[in-house]
Amino acid sequence: MAEMEHALSSAAKDGSRFVLLGAVGITFCTGLDLVYLSKSLGVDPEQHSEKTAEALKSFVNHFIHFQKPIVAAVHGPAVGLGASILALCDIVWSSDKAWFQTPYATQGQTPDGCCSLTFPMIMGGTAASEMLLSARKMTAKEACDKGLVSQVFHPDTFTREVMARVKKLASYHPLVLQECKSLIGSSIKADLEQANIRECETLKRIWASSHASQFMLHVLDRKLDLSDLRR
Repeated sequence: MAEMEHALSSAAKDGSRFVLLGAVGITFCTGLDLVYLSKSLGVDPEQHSEKTAEALKSFVNHFIHFQKPIVAAVHGPAVGLGASILALCDIVWSSDKAWFQTPYATQGQTPDGCCSLTFPMIMGGTAASEMLLSARKMTAKEACDKGLVSQVFHPDTFTREVMARVKKLASYHPLVLQECKSLIGSSIKADLEQANIRECETLKRIWASSHASQFMLHVLDRKLDLSDLRR
């Protein structure tokens, strides 16, 4: 998260017109490392819950306050924070092979990345609740139909389709891109900030509880929902 913050801070000051957010490997992003988190909490729950919550809040705030457009190219599974952060991006292009899941409840977690606010706004209350409470996987087509994804492309042509659109977007005037983004998102920025605070405070309380790390380890041992990431 610190590396991503540094990259966004650098991009905010350079001559770039926008940021293209992608990944290598078979997944886009699986969110917070629950193995690392559970082990840290087992050592000192109070200290590490505070530290992690503050790091998460800072990370999400960088997305909220970034003035240039953020374009996400999702080629594989986006899970947890990897899915919720997409709602803070300005354009999301997805491969048909990608899928989206926020299995917070099954992992002993609560929503992050402002998705407790953005998901209901984007896809409606019941669809958002199903995503956040039942850990249902959403296909790329479903995500596009619900408004989380802008366009879906065939896996074989995904990179070519994305780069063609990136090239076109890069031809626009940077000031126009920034002003358009500002007009679109200015009305909800304060709400996003408050949602980020609420979510991180809730996670901090959960992580500091005596049973948090044990429950997370139990979930990981059972490999709930995460086994598909290895296929």
